[in-house]
Amino acid sequence: MRRERTAVYLLFFLAGAAVGTWTARIPAVKERLGLGDGEFSLALLAIAAGAVVGMTAVGRLVDRHGSHRVMIPAALVQGLALVPAAYAGNLAVLAVSLLLFGLAHGVLDVSMNANAVEVERACGRPVMSSFHAVFSVGGFAGAATGGLFAHAGLSPAATFWSVGAVIAALAWWAARWALRPVPSAAPSSGGGRLPKGTLFLGVLAFCCLVGEGAAADWSSVYLREDLGASPGFAAAGYAAFSVMMTAGRLAGDRLAAWFGPVPLVRFCGLLAAAGLGLALLSGHPVAGVAGFGCFGAGLSCIVPQVFSAAGHRDPAFAGRALARVASIGYLGFLSGPVVIGAAGELAGLPRALAVPALLAAFVALAATALRAPAPAPVSR
Repeated sequence: MRRERTAVYLLFFLAGAAVGTWTARIPAVKERLGLGDGEFSLALLAIAAGAVVGMTAVGRLVDRHGSHRVMIPAALVQGLALVPAAYAGNLAVLAVSLLLFGLAHGVLDVSMNANAVEVERACGRPVMSSFHAVFSVGGFAGAATGGLFAHAGLSPAATFWSVGAVIAALAWWAARWALRPVPSAAPSSGGGRLPKGTLFLGVLAFCCLVGEGAAADWSSVYLREDLGASPGFAAAGYAAFSVMMTAGRLAGDRLAAWFGPVPLVRFCGLLAAAGLGLALLSGHPVAGVAGFGCFGAGLSCIVPQVFSAAGHRDPAFAGRALARVASIGYLGFLSGPVVIGAAGELAGLPRALAVPALLAAFVALAATALRAPAPAPVSR
């Protein structure tokens, strides 16, 4: 399965690279259009709306036509959808182009995870965490590339055309090597059916992605304003979180093979809760950075194992199950920072950040939800 695994690695990498490239060029796009923070937040909302719509709608297509027939076109669109954003003359055009970018990202996210589940099933051993690690690596690569283009004084258009061409080449490569499973014969009458426990797996993904969003948006603020760290050292909180999350995902497949998904998720939930608790209770910037690093390591393996469990429940409905879990989880990533910000206004940021720690502890307690349901007894 080396070629088939490589194809999935390419897709996860290019998806992360597209997001990272866009993130790096946000200041230039915002400045060119002369948009304020409030106006630009509407454009960013278009990405979120497109992603949720794409994730919600694509599951049935994946189950009916096969993941490989969905993920390659989505990858090509993902690479080219940013180009119109570089030429947008007003907020409305920018929002439409970002809506398309988010839609492609949502479709690609579900379909490539479905193909990853199929590759994992064919390999007969855990491989999902490494795919999600490559997404993080792609995000770093895209952000670094965008930063280099910005440093060289090149326009967002030059950045998006160049990265889009690379993404298209990677998508073509993935198309040649991708696993092409025969779609399962799902009954046409089972339109609303989902494998047992899917919704609760979505809740677990939601809990984890609340923590990811909180670390991205509030770790630096907490270190700077509550612990008195310098601006440069405050940024180390999210850096430690990201590095440890990537490292944890690189090791996650081997850990899942050794211990099984349920013990692994239970331990990771406890590590995440303890790490963020350390960051909140220590009162020192160094311990705060260490705590956010442990928080990232703890969260690292949970979402890949949740996605894997959802996809393996029933191969005939894997696309729909992953679509539901991914869309619920993504809502946590979007809403979590907003809720924590509101709670921080009322009770202070340290108390508000205790919410993701409690959610991680809840995931640890509910880890048995990842265990596959017992097969129904066969009547004689």
